[in-house]
Amino acid sequence: MIRPLQRDDYRNWLHEFESRRPSQHRHDKGRMDMTECTEEWFADLVEKHQDLALNDQAHIFGVFRKEDNRHLGMIDFSTLFRDHFQWGRIGYTIHNQYWKNGYGKEAVKEALQIAFNDLNFHRIEAHINLDNTPSISLAESVGMEFECVRKGFIYEFDKWTDHVVYVKNSES
Repeated sequence: MIRPLQRDDYRNWLHEFESRRPSQHRHDKGRMDMTECTEEWFADLVEKHQDLALNDQAHIFGVFRKEDNRHLGMIDFSTLFRDHFQWGRIGYTIHNQYWKNGYGKEAVKEALQIAFNDLNFHRIEAHINLDNTPSISLAESVGMEFECVRKGFIYEFDKWTDHVVYVKNSES
């Protein structure tokens, strides 16, 4: 189930972040310090997500397991350009304690339908580090197609890094 976070998600959200395993690879944040993530902080986060959506800057969704409403991760869409392009970027993360259960694939497939049908994007891109093979595999498994490598695309790890771009259009 994919939906915006709500204030009453706090305890579930916090529990799942605190239940993460240690980092499994360099693109997995693993366990994180959640001491600053109070209920008030979370309420502000929910409000910020709502403001970003109202301004069509970003649309941020929690991923929840249908059976028990456990928080599994997050999916977001950033609006890159509207007008004649209707172009956005997808980001996704599933808590590492839930990897290899098909949750990522199911969530991203559903999120892409939301992007095309509800948010009216025509083109969605995933920008992925060259060595992030789990993310590349997920993009491919939901029908995203390799488009290109963007050289020196994002500043991270104290340098400009290359990224592969996977794309899906509303017609594909």
